[in-house]
Amino acid sequence: MPTYVYQIITDDDAEGEIFEVEQRMADDPLTQHPETGQPVKRIITAPNVATRYTSGHDKAKLSNENIARHGLTRYEKAGDGQYVKTAGKGPRNISAD
Repeated sequence: MPTYVYQIITDDDAEGEIFEVEQRMADDPLTQHPETGQPVKRIITAPNVATRYTSGHDKAKLSNENIARHGLTRYEKAGDGQYVKTAGKGPRNISAD
């Protein structure tokens, strides 16, 4: 079941308590706190989606070894229009001249 985030509505426009409730998607949103009976509103939040990819995985895909293994070449800017090869086959330097 999804978890929904709610906030208590206060009379003085102060930030009310925020709490989470597991509900079915077919259920109507809460209008009152389940324990205190205070009025509440549902807060829209970003979903927490777990994936198999992480920043470490991205770094490994872009490593010099992986780029060379796939037959690609990487050049990095060395300054003044010069580029130096860091991975793969090809000329050591490329210049703008």
